[in-house]
Amino acid sequence: MKSVVPFAVTKSLEPGLARVLDHWDALKRGANDIPFADDMKICSVPALAGELMLLHVYAKPERFRIDYLAEDIVGDGRGAAPGRFIDEITLGGPFDYLRAQASATVERGAPSLYRHDGEEPYARLLLPLWADGHIAMLLGAVERAGD
Repeated sequence: MKSVVPFAVTKSLEPGLARVLDHWDALKRGANDIPFADDMKICSVPALAGELMLLHVYAKPERFRIDYLAEDIVGDGRGAAPGRFIDEITLGGPFDYLRAQASATVERGAPSLYRHDGEEPYARLLLPLWADGHIAMLLGAVERAGD
């Protein structure tokens, strides 16, 4: 029986998300599958900064805090701001199912993708970053249709 991977990354990505994935891949050291969190610097990718977010991962209990959030992607996420936990804000586009996707990304230790095909379509990519022996951060990017 073939299992379905939730939030699986497809072969065809939106151009902006593909650039973020390429940057994440370039951050990997040696044979590591996941880049280190301390290698991710928003200022090192100014062309992508308007599409990015960084989520800090807390393991027990599992929670996700917004550490960086580009103003361009705030959208309907009422209360979404750096320093806030995603379980403290009202999630709406472009944050639909963000907790589930973040949890799946940590559990798999691999990139994840969510596409929203509603009234205002967008796609969101989450990428794990390693520190202190576990996934400590998630790099996220959002691309709206037509961007």
